[in-house]
Order: sequence, then C-alpha cells, then structure tokens
Amino acid sequence: MLVDVEDGQVQQVGAVENPYYGQHAPGVVPEFIHRQGADVMLTGGMGGRAIAFFQQCGIEPMTGASGTVRRALEQYLNGALQEAAPCGESVAHGHGRLASGSAYEKDEAGRLWEEIEMLQRQLNQAERLDRLTGN
Repeated sequence: MLVDVEDGQVQQVGAVENPYYGQHAPGVVPEFIHRQGADVMLTGGMGGRAIAFFQQCGIEPMTGASGTVRRALEQYLNGALQEAAPCGESVAHGHGRLASGSAYEKDEAGRLWEEIEMLQRQLNQAERLDRLTGN
C-alpha cells in the first residue's frame, strides 16, 4: 500500500502489486519501492541488510508496525514508530548490521543459503501455527 501523507493528513491511498513478492534478489524490493516515490517504509520487522538497502535508496525504514495499514499509519503519525531495528532473527545470525566483507556478503551462494534458511524457519512457523489453529 502506498499512502501519500502531507502535514500529517492522508491525501491518497493506493495499492501497488509487488512484482517481486516471493522471489527476489537482495535490494530489488527497496529499489522498486524507491521507484514508487516512497520516502518511508513501515513494516513489522526486517533484517539489517534490508534496512541498509532501504537507507541506500533514500527510504527511511520504520520497524515495529502492527495490525492493519490504518493502524500502522496511526502508529507512525503518532510517533510510536521511531526508527528501524533489525529483527531478532537477523541479529541472531549476525546480520544486525550490514557487515561488508562478511562471508555472507562475499558471494551469491551465501546469500541464497541465508534466504533458504530464513524461508525454512518461516515455513516451520507457519506449519506450527496451522497445527495450533487446527487448519
């Protein structure tokens, strides 16, 4: 969702399909969002690399948003979202900051393995949620 805000007032809201949803290379989504003219990115969480990519595109990432788009926007406009912080998984894997020269950054295979591990954790969490909810 793209929301145009001027002087704390919502001017326009529009949905834009993310053509990279589910499959993208690192940095592609921040660049796509930059091309949409966004200055701020509200999200529940993201890793340190993603934060750095958004910042490199001139977009201020804000983590900690929750609920609906309306709720996240209210959190932002009320000052409840202050800055971006890497999610716990990113910090646990040493990616709380963009570490240039790290083994992960050196080659495409390392980046792909990291994404595979992250997707496997997300899949495992989704399966646990399905069992808990009886789905």
